Amino acid sequence: MSFRFSAPGRINLIGEHTDYNAGFALPIALPGRTVVEFEPADSGELVVRTDREPSAVRVAVDTVPGDVGGWAAYVAGVVWALREAGYPVPGGTLAISSGVQIGSGLSSSAALECAVLGALLQGAAVDRVEQARIAQRAENEYVGAPTGLLDQLAILYAQPRCAQLIDFRDLTVTPVAFDPDAHGVTLLLIDSQARHQHAGGEYAARRASCERAAAALGVASLREVSSVSGLSSEDQRRARHIVTENQRVLDTVEALSANDFGRVGESFTASHQSMRDDFEITTPHLDLIASTAVWAGALGARMTGGGFGGCVIALVPSGSVDAVSGAVREAMQGSGYPAPTIEPTVAGAGPG
Repeated sequence: MSFRFSAPGRINLIGEHTDYNAGFALPIALPGRTVVEFEPADSGELVVRTDREPSAVRVAVDTVPGDVGGWAAYVAGVVWALREAGYPVPGGTLAISSGVQIGSGLSSSAALECAVLGALLQGAAVDRVEQARIAQRAENEYVGAPTGLLDQLAILYAQPRCAQLIDFRDLTVTPVAFDPDAHGVTLLLIDSQARHQHAGGEYAARRASCERAAAALGVASLREVSSVSGLSSEDQRRARHIVTENQRVLDTVEALSANDFGRVGESFTASHQSMRDDFEITTPHLDLIASTAVWAGALGARMTGGGFGGCVIALVPSGSVDAVSGAVREAMQGSGYPAPTIEPTVAGAGPG
């Protein structure tokens, strides 16, 4: 018997780098999905093929960190983390096809992890938080990317036309209605075509700065503070982003409950400014996309994802989509940046 499982990519509406600070975030799943076909076999290895690469990769079921690199490390990491958690992993073949753009901040890696995880579990009932922890361990300890639980929880708990309010202190997930199209507003996903690497040193440096700030303030996490005075200049700016971003997430949830997309847009723009000035994870390229979108009529715009490349999201009155899209394309062309990919998107379904 073969098993077919798929999982979506995701974007974060708001709440960047708050996950590993025990804060709040508000992601949605995307319509694009990574699909895994698993054919179990009585062998000691998995033969893994993807539509993105010409040759297969062989992964031993008793793999350990360091055995496999590149894209296949995410698959091998899930195999290793599943076994570490006490779940048997048979050999066989895995065929992967991805409908999630890689390197754009759409969480293609977590979509792959969750799809592989679901296929290898072969229908076994495993709590979603436990699944998220298994996938996170694969990424942290096998791949070596110090990411939080945002991506995995966002994907595993996704529902159509809903965002997920994640509280990372309690690991609770609450659905929040998010259907801007029903209110004459479109969510635009603007791919800058500038790729980034999450395992790079800048992500780790931001996390270390937040940990230093929390230690200096005498708290377990920045979730517990409202004032960041008394810190070094850089750590103070990093911590200020986390504290204000947590509040922006809660403000956005409140605005969505009233279908006040103008206020949501204001939070988007304030979030981008905080990521630009305090957390310093945007780029001039992304800044220009976000500011141009707002100038051309968007209610708000912000970079989404870990930073240093990827995508911008913009909330746009539906009648202004063409004007905003055109202005962004013109600004990119005039500044010598690659032509962006711009498309409306919606909150999609979870894995299955």
